[in-house]
Amino acid sequence: MSLNTKQRRDQILARLYEAGQVQVKALASLMDVSEATVRRDLRSLADEGHAELFYGGATIPQNSDFSFRSKALRNPEAKRIVGRLAAALVEDGETIFLYGGTTIYEMAHHLRRKRGLSVIANSIRLAAELGSAEGVNLISIGGKYRPDRMDTVGPLAISTLEQLRGYLAFIGSDGLSRDFGITASDIDSAHLHRLAIHNAREAILVVDHTKLRRPSLYRICEFSEISRIVIDSEPPVEWREFFNDLGIEMIFPGREPGPAAKGEPA
Repeated sequence: MSLNTKQRRDQILARLYEAGQVQVKALASLMDVSEATVRRDLRSLADEGHAELFYGGATIPQNSDFSFRSKALRNPEAKRIVGRLAAALVEDGETIFLYGGTTIYEMAHHLRRKRGLSVIANSIRLAAELGSAEGVNLISIGGKYRPDRMDTVGPLAISTLEQLRGYLAFIGSDGLSRDFGITASDIDSAHLHRLAIHNAREAILVVDHTKLRRPSLYRICEFSEISRIVIDSEPPVEWREFFNDLGIEMIFPGREPGPAAKGEPA
């Protein structure tokens, strides 16, 4: 089935953000369209500031940011898989914390079907998606709004979260390191993640496989502070051994999750 213009350009952007650059010939073959069509798509993306053209292809602009949209276009199918698996851990009547990353956002439409669910969130997009769901009680933690990420951080967000305990926390990461731990690309996200984990009765890491490649700058926490990792494919052997040694349960396609354990509030 042929792709429409938006689908083609989203697919081009997804590959661009994943690989750093794309080639006209390879894209034309992949999407079964003419090279002229691909060139038009790339010119349009360049005009919108999403790509920089070179002869035969395009690269990510040098001023590329970490906006919600740009991150959502990276590995979209992997994020959907992780979102489905993570949402299966949530039972009716649960209280959960969701950090406002793009992978965790993929949990949202699955969670709309839950009943008696209370959701603590710092994401405007999550609030919009879940706030109208009949079975969901939404708690927005407020704070300084970041329009590029569509979330809230800072002292006000931290002050609100300090008053909450005993929830099941789903956290994301911008990169993982067996030596350094779970990381974020900015200090505000790292601080909020860290507090969310500290106040939770259980913390679950939700990432796609690309996060295993390298850490980001700011450490969120040690791996010993999480109980499970939800990922879109089976981790490499060195990571499997690492998680097994720490007693961290791995959840991926073919290794489906059971209900999350309910313990005493932290």
